Order: sequence, then structure tokens, then C-alpha cells
Amino acid sequence: MTEFLCYRRWWGGGGRHAAGVDPADAERMTAFWGDDSWREVVYRPARQVGFDFAGAEVEKAANAEVAEAFRQRLHEKAGFKRVPEPMPMRNSTGAVVYYLYFASQKDVAEKVAVGIFARHRGRGC
Repeated sequence: MTEFLCYRRWWGGGGRHAAGVDPADAERMTAFWGDDSWREVVYRPARQVGFDFAGAEVEKAANAEVAEAFRQRLHEKAGFKRVPEPMPMRNSTGAVVYYLYFASQKDVAEKVAVGIFARHRGRGC
């Protein structure tokens, strides 16, 4: 039986610019993600070009978008059959500080995890 439970904070480093990411942070993200394709998810072409005075016409994806891309990666690349939506973990002010993931090959394991997530989702944790 193989289950995967992890949490991940998608940092805000680099702002809108991929070039501004600390090399150590980029290295950690590549190790966690499995390759550097995370850059295409996190930093994508800007929808509105011509207004980026720094010259790099990219925008940073919302953390929820990155979290969903990682969920898809667990399913498609890591081969987990069951990967429910991650649970955003919030601080006392309601800001998401990280996402809690669960992945499994077993339907029953997913049901248990989804039940636990559902009980705690609205509690501000």
C-alpha cells in the first residue's frame, strides 16, 4: 500500500519575475517538483503585455493554481490513482500558509482523507 501525505508552501519569492527567485529556493523547488517544469507553472507569459517596466513580461500564478498543478502532477507523473484536492492550511488571519496533500492508489484511503479534510476545511486551520 502506498500513500503520500505532504504539505507544501508555495513561496512568493521573486515576485513577478522568475529571475528574482533565490537560486537556493529554485533548487529546493526543482528537487520537490522533480524537474524544473515548475517554472512554466509559476511564471507564465503576462496576459497584458507592454506594462511591465522591468522588461520581463511574465506574471506569477496564484498559489492555488500552483497547488492544483502539483496535484495534477501527483496523478499524472507520480502515478497516484487517487489525489483529492489539497487542503489549504490557514493562519489565524485566514491566509493560506501551505497546502496539505494526500495521494493513494486505494479508493478507501481517498474516502478517509477526503472525510478528514471535509471536517477540518472550514475551521480556519
